[in-house]
Amino acid sequence: MIRSELIQKLGEENPGLSLQEVEKIVDLFFREIVDRLSGGGRVELRGFGAFTTRARDARTGRNPRTGEQVPVSAKRVPYFKPGKEMRERLNGKLAD
Repeated sequence: MIRSELIQKLGEENPGLSLQEVEKIVDLFFREIVDRLSGGGRVELRGFGAFTTRARDARTGRNPRTGEQVPVSAKRVPYFKPGKEMRERLNGKLAD
């Protein structure tokens, strides 16, 4: 599912809201997650999972086109850990 499909689905399930209102809500939701993570925080959505960040050390990488070694700086990357309910639903559907 892509962002526009999510907006469409939410609009269909909430006919009292215009698509513009739904889009603002979705934008706010994602912006708040990114803002919290960029501030070093954690976002937990019960039953769904938790978003955090993890540190990656600096390293020497390789340009795949030329094979030349290039320095890659240290950085933080987003990480998602699914919640128990999500894992159970996914594993339950796979077992069927």
